Amino acid sequence: MTAIVTFRSTTSRRLFGGWEALRHLGPNWFAAVMGTAIVANAAATLPAQFLGLRAAATTVWALSVALLAGLSAAWAVHRLRFPETAREHRDHPVMSQFLGAPPMALLTVGGGTLLLGSDVIGMPAAVAVDWILWSAGSGLGLLTAFVVPYRMITRHRVAPDAAFGGWLMPVVPPMVSAAMGALLIPHTPAGQLRLTMTLACVAMFGLSLIAASVIITMIWSRLVHYGTPAAHLVPTLWIVLGPLGQSVTAAGLLATVAPAALPDSYAEGLMVFSVLFGIGTWGFAMLWLALAAAVTLRTVRAGALNFGLTWWGFTFPLGTCVTGSTVLYHHTGAYLFAIAAVVLYVLLVGTWVTVARRTARGIADGSLLCATHAAAR
Repeated sequence: MTAIVTFRSTTSRRLFGGWEALRHLGPNWFAAVMGTAIVANAAATLPAQFLGLRAAATTVWALSVALLAGLSAAWAVHRLRFPETAREHRDHPVMSQFLGAPPMALLTVGGGTLLLGSDVIGMPAAVAVDWILWSAGSGLGLLTAFVVPYRMITRHRVAPDAAFGGWLMPVVPPMVSAAMGALLIPHTPAGQLRLTMTLACVAMFGLSLIAASVIITMIWSRLVHYGTPAAHLVPTLWIVLGPLGQSVTAAGLLATVAPAALPDSYAEGLMVFSVLFGIGTWGFAMLWLALAAAVTLRTVRAGALNFGLTWWGFTFPLGTCVTGSTVLYHHTGAYLFAIAAVVLYVLLVGTWVTVARRTARGIADGSLLCATHAAAR
């Protein structure tokens, strides 16, 4: 009997410890899903394909599915078990920005399911799964694009130097919806449904583009007037690449499928727009990439860039630059964009391996589980 009681007591302590490990689980963890899924998605359409690349990409996609499922379950438990912490995350001026990460994780994994998962589960099942993930991600993304800025306007007192890359997280999901929705347009019934889907994606493209442009301007102004941010926020500078690269991707993918939904004149106009807009935006993205890399290198040399979950900000935004470069290559045939896509993809993979390895180490030793909230500040 004593042994049974001891066993039950030990099990209870372990279970309680397991629940406690989730106490500080925030929405920023979903950036790991985004960063993993974009590695797979970018490989699926990379201009330079070689033997084994698609198989490797499919494996990474499967990993992103597992991460999404595991984190979604853990986050649900966290919200039920620790509602007070969940409310703190919602009300926190920094952590609340990362509420945009879960919808983008759903959307990116959904796109990967269509691009790569179809090899595993078949195209009909992949389309069905993607519709579910795209619908859920788009609904949540539109909600965050409204609620988070609204709460910033009505509840938060924002300092003049508060602007940082994380402010883009709530407004970028509709842009991801536009890009991933373009993949679903050919699988939408012809007629009004396909037209509505196309126009909805274009509207979400515009919604996110204009909101992101305003915020990027504020971030540039903050950097010029107040200098580089605190070391732990330096990785968030890379988030600016997200709406830039994703807008190029979305415009290009929508132009590709436009002939199936729009009159010829509009489809042709959209193609011209996607190329001209894409090249100009790609140019600015490369400028920002150089600036962000220089600031990051400066911080590393100062020995101040300690690891945190913000490091996942290096991955997804860089991945969107890969997909944007790929779309421009397919539309222009310019080797410049093909070379850029391959070089950026090599950088993406190296970055992802580094960040993933250090994240796994942080989970194993408990440091990330205990300090998640602080890591996001």
